[in-house]
Amino acid sequence: MEEIQNTLKKTIVELYAVEMDVVLTPAPENTGCDFATNVAMLLAKTLKKNPMEIAEEIVRRLGETDLEVEIARPGFLNFKLSNKNLLKNIDKFEKDFTKNISSDEYSGQTVICEFSDPNPFKVLHVGHLYTSIVGEAISRVIEYAGGKVVRANFGGDIGLHVARNMYGMLRKIDQIPTDLSPEKVADLLAECYVFGTRADEDDAEAHAEIVKLNKMVFEIAEAGEGADYSGDPERARVAKLYFWGRKNSYQYFENFYKRLQVKFDKYYPESTVAKTGLETVRRELKNGVYEMSDGAVVYRGDKHGLHTRVFINNNGLPTYEAKDTGLIFEKYKDFHFDKSIIITGNDIIEYMKVVLSAISQYAPELSSRTLHITHGQVKLPGNEKMSSRKGNFLRAIDVIEMVREAMEKSSDEKVLMGALKYALAKYKIGGDIIFDIKESVSMTGNSGPYLQYSAVRAKKILGKIFSGRISGELNKVESEAEVLISENDSAEKEAKYLADISIYERNLMKKLIQYPDVLKETVRELLPNKICTYLYELAQEFSRFYEHVQVAGSEFELERGKIILVYLKVLTHGLNLLGIEVPEQM
Repeated sequence: MEEIQNTLKKTIVELYAVEMDVVLTPAPENTGCDFATNVAMLLAKTLKKNPMEIAEEIVRRLGETDLEVEIARPGFLNFKLSNKNLLKNIDKFEKDFTKNISSDEYSGQTVICEFSDPNPFKVLHVGHLYTSIVGEAISRVIEYAGGKVVRANFGGDIGLHVARNMYGMLRKIDQIPTDLSPEKVADLLAECYVFGTRADEDDAEAHAEIVKLNKMVFEIAEAGEGADYSGDPERARVAKLYFWGRKNSYQYFENFYKRLQVKFDKYYPESTVAKTGLETVRRELKNGVYEMSDGAVVYRGDKHGLHTRVFINNNGLPTYEAKDTGLIFEKYKDFHFDKSIIITGNDIIEYMKVVLSAISQYAPELSSRTLHITHGQVKLPGNEKMSSRKGNFLRAIDVIEMVREAMEKSSDEKVLMGALKYALAKYKIGGDIIFDIKESVSMTGNSGPYLQYSAVRAKKILGKIFSGRISGELNKVESEAEVLISENDSAEKEAKYLADISIYERNLMKKLIQYPDVLKETVRELLPNKICTYLYELAQEFSRFYEHVQVAGSEFELERGKIILVYLKVLTHGLNLLGIEVPEQM
């Protein structure tokens, strides 16, 4: 494919002095060709010429090469790859896989990828599970493309939800327990939060106390853990409970992320960015970006086609908007990012537009570098939206355990995580997701375990081909087979094999050489689901190949083994970008 693309690019420059990307897609089956492109139709708009005329001009020039090309109305160019060309591409992949799939799209750039963002004092729910998995996949894709990724996590350790939690803690916890795990503490804090929320909504006196606690917690967090409250026993008790709850919350988060193999480089609690947010908003209030309204500081988003939001409330406290403002400046101070990616639920799309619109008035270099990626709700069949406000939410750990139970015979953590990660990553980011537990663990459908099993099967075939010549350990098969295939390459044998290649081998090879283009598209759009779709289709081609073509013990076992080796490399690489490991046995 790369050869076709490069030849086409060169031809277009020679004929029309136009530089353009060439995208190849699978040709319709009824054409008898392998790949197609619409470059002639794209050029027609620029050159103001008939696309068929342009296609004919390109084909005449390509006649000087060894490419087989046909024209189809209204201007498609359809290419057919010879068996020799396909094997040539497989050889390139086998000999230098990394070079042939490399990307420098983000080379030299520092990218902050902020995702997951749970609030301390609250339990992790399935939405956090989703954004942790997708955020890690996007981070890996950017790293693959040469970027230096900083994984960041922003959470509310101050604010109304903490005040409500403190109200519940003050009534439910007489003595701080010392024998609870961070996970058990998180469950206790969840009970306190539900208790405090109900009291806040139903009881005027409770509401007044929670307003007071909100301000007190802000001051306690700002003063830090070592502050002396010996003359104020009420504040001392709140501070003790607060720092105990916060510490256990972050340890609970870390335990969860470790299981997902996600490692954050920087946590940004809201308390650490609130001061910067307050100072920034107050400074730009003087410059006319923000305005006073009923004792609060607001941004008139309605003047910019948005809506008006409060950045500092009439108690002088920063709102989420001010804290998000401070966060952007703190991120830039810490890492001087080239791009800042924020991954959240789509319920704050309009909110974030207002925050970025305000910042664009005085720091356009920061707002323009910020990309907000949003996703919908994750639901189980039944379609009920989750909420932690009333306590009727689906915890992340509940989902993990449901998948484990559905796996029945297997207890392999790699398979469990593969099922979870793939089930969530395979959907395009944006809309709601119905998380089907049974489908996620299927060994025959579009699932992580299906792909993991396919990789294990490929390793076993390679092990059978080289039985007695390699160690037999599956984790070493790929590297050992690679050495033996290189040592036993035979041009004479390959020439004979060219005449014996079946449609199943052709289809598998055609799919394999599409991988660089899939990666390029994934990097450009930051959509990991494109990798999932490709890997599933690739695994299906491999399954058909395995069913119809004898490999081990055949005359061409080495030549076919080379195709399987490249398949294993592609599948393993793609799964790794999704954060999925291949187990030793299945």
